[in-house]
Amino acid sequence: MEMMFETGFLGTRAPYFMDIVTLVVALLPILVYGSILLARKKLYKLHSFMQNTIFIISVVVVGYFEYGARKSGGFSLFMEGSDVNYTYALIVLIAHIIIATLTLLHWVKLIIMANLQFKHKTLPGRNSTTHKLLAAKTFIGIVFTSVSGIWVYILLFIY
Repeated sequence: MEMMFETGFLGTRAPYFMDIVTLVVALLPILVYGSILLARKKLYKLHSFMQNTIFIISVVVVGYFEYGARKSGGFSLFMEGSDVNYTYALIVLIAHIIIATLTLLHWVKLIIMANLQFKHKTLPGRNSTTHKLLAAKTFIGIVFTSVSGIWVYILLFIY
């Protein structure tokens, strides 16, 4: 467990757990988009499996991040090694948290609705339009969460 607080593998001063979380956050839009392509190819069961798996892994990674951030001292401690203005970094962090939270709420709603609709055989079908709209909003949120999360990492551990 102590390894997670040692210097990571991305060549910055970030701890190991932050490198893992950042790598997952960076790959998340790519993985989700790949799953979307499966639905476009009408591979709905595989799309559903991938989305559920990506979602579960993401929730576990968020939990890992929260544990590591709290145990290691959090934002203020990470800012001690950064040359970035504290207020600016805090604003970026708050924006990231808001985006990530709203995205997670949309994603939870999407996952629950999609699983129920798939089980009741209304997806694909009559609920497809609503599903695609909520999925598009969620995907945009995932992209913004990824970009803002990477920006926070850069501010804290590179500058």
